[in-house]
Amino acid sequence: MIRQILRRTFMMSAVAALALTAAACGEKSGGSAGAPQELVFSVQPAEGADLATLHWTPLIEDLSRKTGLKVTLRLSPNYTTLVQAMAHNQTQLAWFSALPAVEAINRADAEVFARTVDLEGRTTYTSVILARKGKGLTIEKLMACDKTLTFGIGDAKSTSGTLAPKTFLFNPKGVTPENCFKQVRSANHQANMLAVANGLVDAATNNSTGLNFYRTGTPEAQAAFAKTEVIWESPTLPESAMLYRKDLDPAVKEKLRQFFLTYGTATGPEGDKERANLQLLKYSKFEAADDAYLAPIIEMVKADAAAEKKAQ
Repeated sequence: MIRQILRRTFMMSAVAALALTAAACGEKSGGSAGAPQELVFSVQPAEGADLATLHWTPLIEDLSRKTGLKVTLRLSPNYTTLVQAMAHNQTQLAWFSALPAVEAINRADAEVFARTVDLEGRTTYTSVILARKGKGLTIEKLMACDKTLTFGIGDAKSTSGTLAPKTFLFNPKGVTPENCFKQVRSANHQANMLAVANGLVDAATNNSTGLNFYRTGTPEAQAAFAKTEVIWESPTLPESAMLYRKDLDPAVKEKLRQFFLTYGTATGPEGDKERANLQLLKYSKFEAADDAYLAPIIEMVKADAAAEKKAQ
């Protein structure tokens, strides 16, 4: 089963690369009357493509089966590409972290219909900075900004990997990571954690959701995570969101809403299976939401823009 899924990952990634570099051709999801709708569901895998496919495939298979829609999982290499794919209608449904969700609303004709809830019932998470355990690096030493240390940051559009550290740590001190460190490397959360564990960078951003993956992940992930420690944590952030395009057929939207909002709530073997699938994603359920829940992120974006303008 795992080999089949990984083989599927390779094929989907190849198809995605071709599709996302092509010009938008104006196709809309749907088809002739009575024909099944075809939708692309996209994620940007913060913890790596193989894990993302393993974790999301069971849910997507259930989504296709229970709604009668043909849904294809697509992995996006970064958040910018994911927003562009939705803007060009190459993706109709997607899982976004909070910051790129705001961009998708503003630039890609998208809207929020659900948010994620973690295994402890929380709808928020935090950004963190990891350092190698036992090295004695503190946040005070890190923020000395003497250009002697190396730092790993997230995707430019990552809420916890970039926006939150800038908003709550760097901007209040009037500095940027580039001004502080000898070298700044950008990578996804998993790569940043491994870079810290292996001594490739002195510290790097991550988030509390990612830490849960590493604690309970593969033996290799657990061993690497055990070599790190948290030296900084942000205020809480809104958890990730589910978005679809506004121009989807209203009946299709309602099918998607009902699927996600009821997923994992049934009793008996079917509900147990769905809850196990959610646990792969470190979620307990999806909760109804709209664009308004992203208001804190909008304020963070404004504050970051003001800080950048002041620094110029």
